[in-house]
Amino acid sequence: MSHSSSSKKLHNFDMPDDLNWSNQVRNQRLMRRAQAGPSVSDQPQPKLPNDSVSAHDESPKPATVEPKSANKRRSSASTSKSHMKDEVKVSKNKMLETLENSENKQCISKLEITLTRDEIEEDYFGMTGKRLPRNMMKRNKNVQKDLDWSSLLEMASTSGTKDAGGPPRSLSRRLPRSSAMIDPYAHDNATVDSELVPSSLAPVAPILRVANELEKDNPRVAYLCRFLAFEKAHRMDNTSTGRGVSQFKTYLLRRLEKIATVLYDVLKTVVPAEKIESETLRYAKDVAEKKQQYEHYNILPLYAVGVKPAIMELPEIKAALRSLRNVDNLPLLRKPEDSDKAVNDILEWLSSIFGFQMANEIHGILFANVEPVSGATYQAEAVEEESFLQNVVFPIYEVMRKEAKKNRGGKASHSSWRNYDDLNEFFWSDKCFKLGWPMDHDSDFFVSSDDKLKENVEHSHVISRKRNHPKTNFVEVRTFLHLYRSFDRMWMFLILVFQAMLIIAWHGDGSLFGIFDDGVFENILSIFITSAVLNFFQASLDIILSFNAWRSLKNTQILRYLLKVTLSAFWVVILPIGYSRSVLKPTGIVRFFSNMGGNQREQSLYYYLVAIYLTPNALSALLFLLPPLRRYMERSNLRATVFLMWWAQPKLYVGRGMHEDMFSLLKYTLYWLLLLISKFSFSYYVEILPLVAPTKTIMQMSINIYDWHEFFPNVTHNIGVVIAIWAPIVMIYFMDAQIWYAIFATIIGGIYGAFSHLGEIRTLGMLRSRFDSVPSAFYERLVPMQKEELKNDPLEDDSMVIRKNIAKFSQVWNEFIFSMRTEDLISNRERDLLLVPYTTSVVSVIQWPPFLLASKIPIALDMAKDFKGKEDADLFKKINNDDYMYSAIIEGYQTLKDILLGLLDDQGDKMIIRHICHEIDSSIQNRSFLSKFRMSGLPLLNDTLEKFLSHLLTDYDDVEKYTSQTISVLQGLMEIVTRDIMKNGHEILEIAHSHRRNHGKKERFELIDIRLTQNKSWKEKVVRLHLLLTVKESAINVPMNLEARRRITFFTNSLYMKMPNAPTVHNMMSFSVLTPYYKEDVLYSEEELHLENEDGISILFYLQKIYPDEWQNFEERTRDPKSKATEDRTEATRQWVSYRGQTLSRTVRGMMYYKEALELQCFLDSADDKEIFTGYRTVDMNKVNKHHRLLKERAQALSDLKFTYVVSCQLYGSQKKSSDHREQSCYANILDLMLTYPSLRVAYIDEREDTINGKSKKVYYSVLVKGGDKLDEEIYRIKLPGPPTEIGEGKPENQNHAIIFTRGEALQTIDMNQDNYFEEAFKMRNVLEEFYKVHHGGRRPTILGLREHIFTGSVSSLAWFMSNQETSFVTIGQRVLADPLRVRFHYGHPDIFDRIFHITRGGVSKASKVINLSEDIFSGYNSTLRGGYVTHHEYIQVGKGRDVGMNQISLFEAKVANGNGEQTLSRDVYRLGRRFDFYRMLSFYFTTVGFYFSSMVTVLVVYVFLYGRTYMVLSGLERKIIENAAINSNRALEKALATQSVFQLGLILILPMAMEVGLESGFRRALGDFIIMQLQLASVFFTFQLGTKVHYYGKTILHGGSKYRATGRGFVIFHAKFTDNYRLYSRSHFVKGIELAMLLVIYQVYGESYRSSDLSLFITFSIWFLVSSWLFAPFVFNPSGFDWQKTVEDWTDWKRWMGNRGGIGIAQDKSWESWWDSEQEHLKHTNIRGRFVEIVLSLRFFIYQYGLVYHLNIARGSRSILVYGLSWLVMITALLGMKMVSMGRRRFGTDFQLMFRILKALLFLGFLSTVTVLFVVCGLTFSDIFAALLAFLPTGWAFLQIGQACRPCVKAIGLWDSIMEMGRAYECVMGLVIFMPIVILSWFPFVSEFQTRLLFNQAFSRGLQISMILAGKKDNTRSA
Repeated sequence: MSHSSSSKKLHNFDMPDDLNWSNQVRNQRLMRRAQAGPSVSDQPQPKLPNDSVSAHDESPKPATVEPKSANKRRSSASTSKSHMKDEVKVSKNKMLETLENSENKQCISKLEITLTRDEIEEDYFGMTGKRLPRNMMKRNKNVQKDLDWSSLLEMASTSGTKDAGGPPRSLSRRLPRSSAMIDPYAHDNATVDSELVPSSLAPVAPILRVANELEKDNPRVAYLCRFLAFEKAHRMDNTSTGRGVSQFKTYLLRRLEKIATVLYDVLKTVVPAEKIESETLRYAKDVAEKKQQYEHYNILPLYAVGVKPAIMELPEIKAALRSLRNVDNLPLLRKPEDSDKAVNDILEWLSSIFGFQMANEIHGILFANVEPVSGATYQAEAVEEESFLQNVVFPIYEVMRKEAKKNRGGKASHSSWRNYDDLNEFFWSDKCFKLGWPMDHDSDFFVSSDDKLKENVEHSHVISRKRNHPKTNFVEVRTFLHLYRSFDRMWMFLILVFQAMLIIAWHGDGSLFGIFDDGVFENILSIFITSAVLNFFQASLDIILSFNAWRSLKNTQILRYLLKVTLSAFWVVILPIGYSRSVLKPTGIVRFFSNMGGNQREQSLYYYLVAIYLTPNALSALLFLLPPLRRYMERSNLRATVFLMWWAQPKLYVGRGMHEDMFSLLKYTLYWLLLLISKFSFSYYVEILPLVAPTKTIMQMSINIYDWHEFFPNVTHNIGVVIAIWAPIVMIYFMDAQIWYAIFATIIGGIYGAFSHLGEIRTLGMLRSRFDSVPSAFYERLVPMQKEELKNDPLEDDSMVIRKNIAKFSQVWNEFIFSMRTEDLISNRERDLLLVPYTTSVVSVIQWPPFLLASKIPIALDMAKDFKGKEDADLFKKINNDDYMYSAIIEGYQTLKDILLGLLDDQGDKMIIRHICHEIDSSIQNRSFLSKFRMSGLPLLNDTLEKFLSHLLTDYDDVEKYTSQTISVLQGLMEIVTRDIMKNGHEILEIAHSHRRNHGKKERFELIDIRLTQNKSWKEKVVRLHLLLTVKESAINVPMNLEARRRITFFTNSLYMKMPNAPTVHNMMSFSVLTPYYKEDVLYSEEELHLENEDGISILFYLQKIYPDEWQNFEERTRDPKSKATEDRTEATRQWVSYRGQTLSRTVRGMMYYKEALELQCFLDSADDKEIFTGYRTVDMNKVNKHHRLLKERAQALSDLKFTYVVSCQLYGSQKKSSDHREQSCYANILDLMLTYPSLRVAYIDEREDTINGKSKKVYYSVLVKGGDKLDEEIYRIKLPGPPTEIGEGKPENQNHAIIFTRGEALQTIDMNQDNYFEEAFKMRNVLEEFYKVHHGGRRPTILGLREHIFTGSVSSLAWFMSNQETSFVTIGQRVLADPLRVRFHYGHPDIFDRIFHITRGGVSKASKVINLSEDIFSGYNSTLRGGYVTHHEYIQVGKGRDVGMNQISLFEAKVANGNGEQTLSRDVYRLGRRFDFYRMLSFYFTTVGFYFSSMVTVLVVYVFLYGRTYMVLSGLERKIIENAAINSNRALEKALATQSVFQLGLILILPMAMEVGLESGFRRALGDFIIMQLQLASVFFTFQLGTKVHYYGKTILHGGSKYRATGRGFVIFHAKFTDNYRLYSRSHFVKGIELAMLLVIYQVYGESYRSSDLSLFITFSIWFLVSSWLFAPFVFNPSGFDWQKTVEDWTDWKRWMGNRGGIGIAQDKSWESWWDSEQEHLKHTNIRGRFVEIVLSLRFFIYQYGLVYHLNIARGSRSILVYGLSWLVMITALLGMKMVSMGRRRFGTDFQLMFRILKALLFLGFLSTVTVLFVVCGLTFSDIFAALLAFLPTGWAFLQIGQACRPCVKAIGLWDSIMEMGRAYECVMGLVIFMPIVILSWFPFVSEFQTRLLFNQAFSRGLQISMILAGKKDNTRSA
């Protein structure tokens, strides 16, 4: 829905002039003039309003929720704001002085006693119902009576709604009379009253802000302000009828927004005009003129005074402002009230003339400009600022709202109401022009059927039949037939190939070469008849399923439908006639048709017909091979082309020209050709051919004896057996292409990944071996090539270029390492080992990070000490063989020299050092090193040097003592060098002694500059040298943290992957990030950290055990006195925990890395060599160096210009007002995020209550705010036609209302549970360059797909399974979808959109209720249908959280399955399926809805197989067939079912996982992970989730009921109760599992097959595996699921839940009845077709009774129908008995307890007597009782299901209570069946221990103590 922009306003307070209101009109006009002023939008896009009527630009909050920002980051704009505030300080003080020293003392005194005690008591009693306490009035020396406001406010109410910031708004719900708007924290800090101003009293808010500001300094003036606010509020609403007004009058506290302006208003009110001094008037005028300087801005401070911020000095900003402000030649047209308003820019001109959007007014302005030439005249009129909103947007919104109401919360059929697409496509046709302009609101488009019905009733006319508006172009009917309609070409192809293969297999020996036989070929030609029938079916579906849209279709479209169905019907008739002439010796009807053709040649006629029939297909094939021609024809609007394409393409704006280029076409065509060849070969040789011969034998058998009463004994060919055998095979044939797709996608994805260089650096060893090339790769990929750098300077040394490259690399690498240290992934020591020093001129070699040089110097010293040779070359050769060792030695030597020369303060001492170094250098050059130096003294030298460096790094207080100690160690060090190492060291000392002067008795090396130890850069050299000497070889394995290792290896590996060259920040594409937020956790509170669950486990304790190394790093960081985290340990702990959960704070922190990366990149782009070598962190804007400061400011300005982050916090406004503690906490935390990150923007929907035409009405706005000094500041406010969530789904509408606040050319959508990394943010500008890359076919991308890393995989085994599954999809899965298949869409975040492309084509979120539940995928559909191009890139990644608990995962899978069910019905899938070429259509099907349909077929195969086998077993046919040795059908069927088992066990999901893990981590690890996953029952998990997918997908298509399911993203450290699991999985898994178990039992007991074959055992095992997984997986993966105490508690809870009665208001988790009723919700609102399907499916349960009663021993082999009849007598008797007990309980259970007991006793005795007689007389056995249970229980369940489907009829005849009681009995039985194994396993303690190990094995492998956690035992050493 479009948003309307209202013009930007200044504050208009409309204050009275004095107490007598005598000069009100004059002063109101004066104030309007004083406050009026021009305003210019600071954005180069349509102007957004800054409506400040309610004065809420700064939103105060209570003291108890005052944010504590860990790291306040302020932009340069804050400085300019402070300058502006200083300029009005004089004005403020002057006005205060005037008010305080006013001579009108009588007036002030009068004001203070105006409110009498009686008036106050009366008002207080009216609002609270209480008397005013005596202590509320107190005496004052200066005042007769003064009200104690703070006490009054505290006592006014004990409950209410708090508003802690933001504009005055109406409450979210109507408060009772006794509820006052009192802040529960008011007694701590009374500074929040203006936030509680009702919407209708918005103008008084600024006055109260002034009062609060002046409360401490000048209480008298503050009182006057409050009094003025009260009087003004009373005048505006004297009867207190507005919402919240009555409460507000008792609660007057508020802060200030515009101090000087409001004080002037107060001054005019309380002081006569002639008394105001001229100087005060001058100050007030000055304030009014400069008021624009205080306007809140988004990015550009347009009215900043003084020194302009750096962003305003950017050339593009200056040019844009000049262009916008060039309005001199534009005609001005104003409304009368705006006659004095200046127009400063083109946006204000557009707004004042026609409100941006009105094309008619634009035409008028342009027409007027040619008036002098044409002579015509045009009189334009100014429009209201909300003209477009009221005249265009609001009427359409009302239509959409009324249509959405018909949806009835997703319960109504899609065909009964118009969604977004219907309304949008209405404007695709010329019918929209009938609306006229101005639009006719009485037209049918705007008048709903409900309105017509009401109008007819009001006028007492005859009520016409209610007629809904037609759907537009498409109808979303709930039927599986959509799958055939959308993908008809695929189904036709599969059916025709199956028919051809069956014909080939049936004739001859089954060889494929048999196709050339005449008879076989003639039979194969019959596939064209089948094709004609299928085409007719497709054409009929087009008419039937589009029936509700016919009134909206063009005549040409209707004609096209009718011609298609007519032509297809013609071929259905004519092709069989032609084929019949080719049949030899026709008879009967065939002979009749054969004679109709005359004497023509029989066979040639059919061939001619087939050739004509295939002509359109041949043309399509030709165009398929020429995609450019097809693309041109589809996009052309030439009449001839349109006429030619009319038959194949509907005239729509979407789905035209989607064909790929020739190269892409060849790739995915070859892919599918190879896949189809493999699939059909397998189907033919494994599934079809082996069954043909047994089938022929079975059809020839004659079976006359059955084990039951056969109703159709004369059916020939044993057709029932044939169907039972072939039905599973046919279903598998249509499903197994999904398995082949998984196999081929895995292979192709692996090959593509290998060629993309994925996994080339996957371990630390690989990183160390290639680290020397990392800087050059970094420079090539991530450093922009400047123009001056392209021309290489011949005089510049290559080593200098290398140094510059490494220096730039070190800046980024070190910031990357620092970010990981801040995130506590590494320790301080690991940080020091990983840092790369900035290259300096002191060291001649490259300074690598210490972890690469670990132990290199000690090893070299040992080599030198143990060296036995005499030649220097041999020793140096050994050293030079290791480049890192050579670098370490040279760096250590040169660094030590530099340290000593800097430390020594005596030139003679320095000369000794230089002589020693010269001796070393010359000996190396002359190869006399070994002869001049003793290698045996090197160990002693090393130890002494370590001691010396350690001493230099120690802190000290006593300078003299420290200096003496340093001198002592230094002298000892030099003595070892000169005496123990050097052979001629004494000569150097003697030479130095001869030159020694003027130091008297001073010893050598006694004069040192101890101040140097405080120099940071010098100390860093000491630290690095100390590391080089002391770090052991184990340091090569840093970092130890697995996440840190993964990030380092992925980042370095990505530098070798193909990516676009990086542009400079100035030239890069600007982008925004958008995150929707609802009510999720922002930052965990301290209470939440320590809140213990039922096992005594808190979140903090849990995370300390899950991440022990990170907790240790956190403690090290917080104990560091130099760290800011030490300031507030509690706040730091909250952040540490929140950054490991799926919280908004984690997401915001990650996304703000973009800004940090951009600032660093801008520095590297602009800095000179000296600054680069100095280091990024040393360039501090607070230092004196002006150039450094300007450089930093420019970097911040450019980053603000290029990047914006908007979080759409839908409920932020209501959270401000809420009195709920959690809501207030969320508000405070979001505000803290805005204060911490100045670039963060928050958008929300604001609800206010305005009085319009005397009536109170809710008004809605989209509001954008940012962080101010302490509170939020409103930037933009856009009025909406109504609440967005009333017409669409919540999440997409949350994104839609905020997208207008985003800026730039690209938009990245980020979910609330995502994360980002600094090193990945550095590659963002490379990714954005992909938008400029032209792909084959001349298209540029519109969506850039990025890979994700699932960071929740380490929590538990379930989280690991989900992480691996998701990782494989977002990597190898989407890699194949993008290339070669070209069907990648948008599957969620973090894809990057071409913002301009999508914002002009419907946005990034389709939001129609229910149908667009999975809004993400529809973004990709929408982009592709409109000509977009989607790519996928894996050199950058974004973090992603996933659900970690069993129930969370199931809810997520249910939501996705619901979404896919709705997609199946959607017009997007239909159009894509019809408009894609054949092979791309196959890719589209099997990667979207086809996967879920194949999953459903997988389960249905099991049902069909078991029911078919049950039919054969119970009828006795299987035994007869098995006795025939020539039949081997079982073996063939087993092979086919093995294919299904592969799908069922989740192996097709594990295949891509294994390939991706092998590719990126090594195939050894992939094999190990696969084995571990199986040991942790991964197949159980995937099999269980298969049931979830199937249940919700099928249920959605049949009945609807899709809805967003909140999964919860917290840590699952709790035990789910048995009742909760039963409620969640009863219908989706438990019922189906028990049914399959009964079928298996029947087949195993009564069957004769599956006894010998190993493959048969596998099939049986796989089905039993599915049954056990569906029944017990929720308990296996439930923490403490087999703990005895938990089991006892679950049983107690289960009994209570089953026994509780339901009713209105009883929650599902409290009563079985409430839950049972809600489970039938879909049946209450389904259509007749849905009820019919449910009844038909329920009929299958009657086969149990019919088949089993004939196998009872009591039946004695009888096959009479009477046996079945008697079984029904038993069934009815049992039901009547249950009914009698139920009625007796209701009627006699309370008042006639004895009678009820007698009734039950009689029934029991009767049952016992009957059973005894049957045992003794009739031969009943115990096995018969067991069989009877298997027979009668399904029958009762069938009655139950049919009764639920026919609920209205059952209720009408009064049997609904019986159905409910029967349902309760069945639920009890099912619960007991499932609960008993749990009880048995809970008896054994080792089972619980094993389960804990199973669930948390990953955690155990990292040293966790989960067993202790689940037992509730905590360490005594816990610290928090």
